[in-house]
Amino acid sequence: MSDYRLTPIGYITSCFPEKFGIPRQPLLAPSAKAYLSLIPPFNDPDTVAGLESVSHLWLHFIFHQHTDKPWKPKVRPPRLGGNQKLGVFATRSSFRPNHLGLSVVKLEGIVIDKQEVVLQLSGVDLLDGTPIVDIKPYVPYADSIASAVNDIADVPPEHVPVSFSQQAAHVIKRYYQEKSIDLHSLIVEVLQQDPRPAYQAAKSSKELGRVYGMSLYDCNIQWRYDGHKGLEVIEVLQQSV
Repeated sequence: MSDYRLTPIGYITSCFPEKFGIPRQPLLAPSAKAYLSLIPPFNDPDTVAGLESVSHLWLHFIFHQHTDKPWKPKVRPPRLGGNQKLGVFATRSSFRPNHLGLSVVKLEGIVIDKQEVVLQLSGVDLLDGTPIVDIKPYVPYADSIASAVNDIADVPPEHVPVSFSQQAAHVIKRYYQEKSIDLHSLIVEVLQQDPRPAYQAAKSSKELGRVYGMSLYDCNIQWRYDGHKGLEVIEVLQQSV
């Protein structure tokens, strides 16, 4: 038996600078943007010839913040509240033997400029700095299986209402004017899936007043559970560079 070595072909620049808040599956947040910059020798324009005819891509990536952590035969999927264990190969856990992940994303565009080849992506669930080890085109007739079954995660997560304080709404509006980035839609798409651990979401009555925080782009987003009203974004702070 031979050992195999994977070589990154490029790296992700993502709107998610930290793990908390990243959607647990791809395409759940269409406004989540990223760029995949290919590195030498893979930044040859010939490597992406024909890709302009493709709408979606499969990205094979490395869970680079978990490579120092051992794999486990059984893991606790967040979808099941973190209380039930399943075999690692029955989940998409990052605690895997080879730390490999697979994500389908939308290809928004291809930028080729001298020695740079950059793929513009959306709907990502990828951490900033993620190493990409392969790209494959999504093939609708083969990759979309209408009869497929997964009883562990058979429906998308329910959406939670999201509201904004005046301060948050003001900063988001100014952010769009300055950077043309739709931070409002991204925050709604991320928070409506309730990124809290499932065991905390199940105890929502005890969560009133607790403030959570996450980072999107260069902003810190703070919110709290607001009972039947859902989640309220109470403050958005743009971090100084």
